[in-house]
Amino acid sequence: MERGESDTEREDDIEKAELLKDRFRLSAISIIQNEAKKHDMEASEAVVSCIADLAFKFSEQLAKDLELFARHANRKSVNMEDVILSAHRNEDLAASLRSFSQEMKAKDPQIGKKRKKSKADDIGIPD
Repeated sequence: MERGESDTEREDDIEKAELLKDRFRLSAISIIQNEAKKHDMEASEAVVSCIADLAFKFSEQLAKDLELFARHANRKSVNMEDVILSAHRNEDLAASLRSFSQEMKAKDPQIGKKRKKSKADDIGIPD
């Protein structure tokens, strides 16, 4: 148990994680069933359940990787470069993500630009 964390907070975290997992599984199952219908196919309950669980485990691992990439760059938040880096083994996906990132930057020039610190920021004067 982490320092300063009560049993009720820990139980709440576990409950929230289970709820998130259940919602993710339901969404994955819905997508799988819709795709199967679209292609005039049927997927057994066991296959649908297995794919939903694999998708959740993949998402968990991806989240951990993204957190590590951001931490390695001494940042507290994940950015698009971390997402692109996570796709380095799939060149087509990485290229699609780079293209998407460039499109987003073209639409909103503020994306990806760092705000310069002023002297007022250093002494704590708000804008």
